[in-house]
Amino acid sequence: MAAPSRAWGSGLLYLGIVVAWGLNYVFVRWGLLDSGPVWLAALRALVGCVGVAAFVLLTHRAGRLSRAERRDAVLIGIPTTGIFFGLWFYAAGSVPAGQAAVIIYTYPLWVALFSAAAFRTGVRASEAVAIALGFAGVVLVSEPWVHSAGAPPPLAVLELLVAAVAWAVGTVAFKARFTGPAVHEANLYQLLGGSVLLVLAGAAFEPHGVSGSPQLVGVLIWLGLVGTAFGYAAWYTLLDRYPAVTVSSYLFLVPVVALAASIALLGETLASVQVAGVACVVVSIYVTARTQATGGRVDGPPRSRDA
Repeated sequence: MAAPSRAWGSGLLYLGIVVAWGLNYVFVRWGLLDSGPVWLAALRALVGCVGVAAFVLLTHRAGRLSRAERRDAVLIGIPTTGIFFGLWFYAAGSVPAGQAAVIIYTYPLWVALFSAAAFRTGVRASEAVAIALGFAGVVLVSEPWVHSAGAPPPLAVLELLVAAVAWAVGTVAFKARFTGPAVHEANLYQLLGGSVLLVLAGAAFEPHGVSGSPQLVGVLIWLGLVGTAFGYAAWYTLLDRYPAVTVSSYLFLVPVVALAASIALLGETLASVQVAGVACVVVSIYVTARTQATGGRVDGPPRSRDA
């Protein structure tokens, strides 16, 4: 059982992640006003790299990885950062921020599925029902039967789902490969791997780059330093302390924060059927979390106590 101070610390990390990642969706919409989506994703990853590198050096966490581990971390960064950021930002221009967050946060459901397959733990009946409910919620949020200009394009919804799958695949692979103090240096290398992919994609598909502006600088400070450097450092700390599916499932508040922020700051609205869809997704993630907590599942190798 975790010590009270450790539990409080983990709770504060969760709160910080929920706020940072929930507001990311609003900042992405603002960033797209001054940048193409691929370059915005690349710049977020690069600024995040700088922030994480500073954290790793200042806390004396560098030099813990072997050459093979650095290679693996870079490869894990291709889905976890490169594909995830790239597809999310590309789709974000045509899907309202709050709805995009709900679709991306089917991610814990994918983690539950992939963890069960990777660590041979199986999927319980309650989890299967929760996963089905979550994907039904995505259908309600995206309203594929509505063909008006305000409905999210089906292709963009698919891109967000693939982004969620890529993030989940990377999370499970990272959990299986890295534990203990090494997670922070591995985080730096996975961000680097994703950054390289995004820079190459930006050069190929958005050759005109970005038009710098004070607003874009502010967006990148948030997305890179708060949403990435802090968010990922906190994320991988929690990922080392607890099972991946438990850490992932308790992030169900992120889309709630994103929806509230998008309504307050961007003036977005939801139809009643979409509200029902949001409720389905949030409930499905919560049920998955409770199932994991009561079932005592441990996915992945033993956790280090000195992270």
